[in-house]
Amino acid sequence: MAPSHVLKCCQRVLAWVPVVFIALVVAWSYYAYVVELCVFTISSTAEKVVYLVIFHLSFVMFVWSYGKTIFTSPASPSNEFCLSKADKEQYEKEERPESQQEILRRAAKDLPIYTTTASKAIRYCDRCQLIKPDRCHHCSACDICVLKMDHHCPWVNNCVGFSNYKFFLLFLMYSLLYCLFVAATVLQYFIKFWTLCRRKAAENCPKNELPDTHAKFHVLFLFFVAAMFFISILSLFSYHCWLVGKNRSTIETFRAPTFRNGPDKNGFSLGCSKNLREVFGDEKKYWLLPIFTSLGDGCNFPTRLVIMDPEQLTVSSQNEPAKSSGANQPFPTRPLSESQNRLLASDSQWVESGPEDENVKSGTKKHIIVSLES
Repeated sequence: MAPSHVLKCCQRVLAWVPVVFIALVVAWSYYAYVVELCVFTISSTAEKVVYLVIFHLSFVMFVWSYGKTIFTSPASPSNEFCLSKADKEQYEKEERPESQQEILRRAAKDLPIYTTTASKAIRYCDRCQLIKPDRCHHCSACDICVLKMDHHCPWVNNCVGFSNYKFFLLFLMYSLLYCLFVAATVLQYFIKFWTLCRRKAAENCPKNELPDTHAKFHVLFLFFVAAMFFISILSLFSYHCWLVGKNRSTIETFRAPTFRNGPDKNGFSLGCSKNLREVFGDEKKYWLLPIFTSLGDGCNFPTRLVIMDPEQLTVSSQNEPAKSSGANQPFPTRPLSESQNRLLASDSQWVESGPEDENVKSGTKKHIIVSLES
């Protein structure tokens, strides 16, 4: 036990190495830009003020969003997805997978789940001992099930999922703007210092062109670092913008979620505009702030709900509501409840083909099935 405990402690400490590295680079870039460039190199007061104001705005937003991405705990499934004590004991006693699945189907009959495993079985986490909500996956690094898990990022030492995906996107965006601004404003001094170094090496250097201090090394290195990070982050940010537009996670891109009619990589896509609002919320004034505004609870997601055969989808979605296929269903079909999911709070906003209200229990609850044309 002791060696295992020590090993886990070492792993936890080492996991912070990438974060510490980024923090040191950012701290050095702040010193190099503010002190070495703006204080010691730039002579124009107006230029200094403009550069410092814009720099600090981008720096604050970058650090704020980065900190929120790191320190926001990954969201886990609620207790309703955990098996009861009796079901758990019965599940552990059963040795046949068919019997275990029957227990899971019975426990999941009132849960809003639409996806299964590739073999049409209920998605269950033996480690956390709970039924996985749609888009939920177990993270081996964090050792928990994470709602709408995208990936585990070593650069933030955290899982990127439902609770901090917006912060992660803003972190990428503000880091891009930060690097772009630094590289753009440092470029002219980079060229001057580079030319100064070459002329000095050729012993043909004009006097008093730029101060020949150690600031030139900070400026030269600052441009290279900013340009390098900008190029590397640009591709990652572009990729995640594409994912948001398609309403997919990184995991779902490589392994499409399986619905009743089979795998469907666009099963959760509601259209680009609604996909964007699902992550950033309805109030656009908060979109650029690292404040949690994502819609929903992370357990329920509006879905295209393609229940029937793909060949019948186009005709059926236009003429009649989606229907359950009865006892042959490999898992329960529970539509999303308006009271459970903010995504369905507005009919005109979230329903493509029109809402259809049905009684769930005793006529007291309503639900909406969102069906889209493929």
